[in-house]
Amino acid sequence: MARKQCAKCPWRKDVNPFDISDGYCPTKHANLRDTIAVPEEIRIGGGLKIMACHESRVGRESPCVGWLANQLGPGNNIPLRLLARRDQSLDDLELVGEQHEDFEDTLPCGS
Repeated sequence: MARKQCAKCPWRKDVNPFDISDGYCPTKHANLRDTIAVPEEIRIGGGLKIMACHESRVGRESPCVGWLANQLGPGNNIPLRLLARRDQSLDDLELVGEQHEDFEDTLPCGS
């Protein structure tokens, strides 16, 4: 799993999502809203949904480092936090630059 945030991560404030390679799609991005923890909501069942890094291969997806940092921090994703207690590969994430505070800010205007 990548530990350093990629150059075109949509969680970075300095990234225009339309610069993401391989056909960035605002609709697909908006559908990732389901991977974001909702304050004061506990999801029962269905497993942990992750936002995969756009650079990972289909079938071998790895979590987006920006998403991990957000959901382990201000996003307060309890299922992810519980997993992180057991999985040391989620330690020592390296972020690059200023980060968006919430998922809505990662979407292009009008999405």
